[in-house]
Amino acid sequence: MMTTHNNKLILKTIGKNIREYRKNKGWSQEAFAFECGLHRTYIGAIERGERNITILNLIVITSKLEVTLNDVYSD
Repeated sequence: MMTTHNNKLILKTIGKNIREYRKNKGWSQEAFAFECGLHRTYIGAIERGERNITILNLIVITSKLEVTLNDVYSD
């Protein structure tokens, strides 16, 4: 499946917001990945908008950040 330009923008927005919430918590990518049970490079790729994150991983991430799905999706 090819990713459209709009889909790329969505992934970038989600990644940017995740990065901001993570930094506000004072977590490095490595520490945050450990908290989520995910790999550090996967978190980095999400934050750069390079990975199409699964809904289950997004729920884990938002739960650890104590934010909602809407929070990470909004501009």
